[in-house]
Amino acid sequence: MNEATSSLPQLGQWHGPEDLQRLQEKQLPQTVTWATRSPFYRRLLRSAALPTTAADLAGLPLTSKQDLRDNYPFGMLAVPKERLATYHESSGTAGQPTPSYYTAEDWTDLAERFARKWIGMSAEDVFLVRTPYALLLTGHLAHAAGRWSGATVVPGDNRSLAMPYARVVRVMHDLGVTLTWSVPTECLIWAAAAAEAGHRPDVDFPALRALFVGGEPLTDARRARISQLWGVPVIEEYGSTETGSLAGECPDGRMHLWSDRALFEVYDPATGAVSAEGDGQLVVTPLFREAMPLLRYNLEDNVSVSYDDCACGWNLPTVRVLGRSAFGYPVGSATVTQHRLEELVFSLPEPYGVVFWRAKAEPAALRVEIEVPPEHRAAAVAELAASVRAAFGAECEVAGLAPGTLVPREALTSMPDVVKPRSLFGPDEDWGKALLYY
Repeated sequence: MNEATSSLPQLGQWHGPEDLQRLQEKQLPQTVTWATRSPFYRRLLRSAALPTTAADLAGLPLTSKQDLRDNYPFGMLAVPKERLATYHESSGTAGQPTPSYYTAEDWTDLAERFARKWIGMSAEDVFLVRTPYALLLTGHLAHAAGRWSGATVVPGDNRSLAMPYARVVRVMHDLGVTLTWSVPTECLIWAAAAAEAGHRPDVDFPALRALFVGGEPLTDARRARISQLWGVPVIEEYGSTETGSLAGECPDGRMHLWSDRALFEVYDPATGAVSAEGDGQLVVTPLFREAMPLLRYNLEDNVSVSYDDCACGWNLPTVRVLGRSAFGYPVGSATVTQHRLEELVFSLPEPYGVVFWRAKAEPAALRVEIEVPPEHRAAAVAELAASVRAAFGAECEVAGLAPGTLVPREALTSMPDVVKPRSLFGPDEDWGKALLYY
């Protein structure tokens, strides 16, 4: 734990929903005051009584992603620009940027929330951050949390030519990486790259303690396969560039919303009703964000929230993040979803070695391709086709492909040079590379 003291709420400082609500409503007036300093909320709140309780807050309209885009770049800014520490953007729609910015004080809250991993982060850790740095928050957030915890951070940006998979494996092995942060798919690719380099992922990386993952839906079956490949826990995180970490996993494997640092609501877009729990879209009001306050921000993520007791003792609501997992494609009279299909793929017997796959939903049949060694190909194809038909009642065509077809071996083994731009070349050099970075 970082030795620096913090005035922010810490796990264990409340003992139930009533205590948690008191924490929220103690901070809410300050949050609203910060919001009135931004042009967007100044206009919105001009003729309204300022909310001081969660019930009052529910009377305000939702803030949408489009509101953030319409107020690009600084229409949501509530502090002088000189106080900003970082500026970020999340993925836009139709090219529209979604801006987000934070002060140094905001970053204390961000780093602490991300660092709330039940397995712990400390100065003894070597932490590989393998998500984009650039304008997205994700890489910077993990980096800051690692440094706040005292860990040695290895910046392994997954959008950089300077960090191919072969180098990731070398760094993990040679530096004794203990923790990693990435999307779940990366962990599968690392395992394949490690095997290509002659390593056994579950044996030859003894320092590794856990894999932190987020950024894409993760089924129980895929999580189990990743954990089996590496021999360590896979710990999930949920958040966004606009808000930072919103939920983390407890020792009992359940995701908990950080309700001491944000106020959450569940919104039913069909009826307009909101509630503290149930199924719907997650609405969040960060309580300790000064640079860009957000009141009732609709993330538009489908979730299921519950206040049922959890053995971990955190006394925080649990959340299942469904995201787009409920969205599916029609195949015949069935609707095929990625979430359910992924469960079926990763439920194939582990000795078959199936980790890379793709599928196309066509009107008459679902076409699935899986990488599988020749000795298991017939069995894997037959079992997956049968399970898909049983699960969806849809016609299915499964093809077994040679390993290296979907994820080429070159992607796992290449170590390209990163060329810096220059203009002067010698007589035997290729000046066609002038000004190129690759």
